[in-house]
Amino acid sequence: MAEIKPVLDAVFTYVKGHPEELLRALRNALALRFGVPIVALRWLAGRVKGRKAPKDIDIEAVPPGVRVAATIDLMGTPVRASAILFVERVSASPDELRLEVRLAEVSLKVMDEKSESPIAALLKSGALDLSKPGNLAAYMPKRPAMLVDAKDDRIVLDLMRHPKFAKDARVRRAIGLVVPLITVAAIESDPEHLDVALRPLPEGLAEAINGIKRAL
Repeated sequence: MAEIKPVLDAVFTYVKGHPEELLRALRNALALRFGVPIVALRWLAGRVKGRKAPKDIDIEAVPPGVRVAATIDLMGTPVRASAILFVERVSASPDELRLEVRLAEVSLKVMDEKSESPIAALLKSGALDLSKPGNLAAYMPKRPAMLVDAKDDRIVLDLMRHPKFAKDARVRRAIGLVVPLITVAAIESDPEHLDVALRPLPEGLAEAINGIKRAL
């Protein structure tokens, strides 16, 4: 409860100052969409903690995508990373939860110009082709299990391969119950929100009933 209270307080304060969000939420509900204000995403990003967590995270809408910038530790070298993310496709089943993401305008800037680390030298030389970040991700020394495919400007992630989800039968069962009923049709931004569009009964009523039976 101690962790939820600041979130509820922030939501109440934001809605109180932006009552138009209630009307927008109602319109979205009728259209099977829900949106998160970009300022809310910035607020949540600012609460990310941890020694290895990204710092000074900034999120900006670049419709239909979002630009994300953060200071990260890249092999011991502080780097300011930035990219525009476009979610091209979302697919879900009890066995996978895939996100196909396209990256544009990728930049990596060394924070300390006096740094002489190997990664700093590599970035300063311009030898890396940042226009094709997928090719770089494909050859990461410690490739995350979630990264299932990467090529050119596209990266495919399967969140079900994350260690916290891979062995959790409850998560798989929950997804198995939800997916036959409703799925994500699109994720895109407008100047002030990140919207998620939903599609009901993606495979039809008969398959929805069979899918629920399988999950149960």
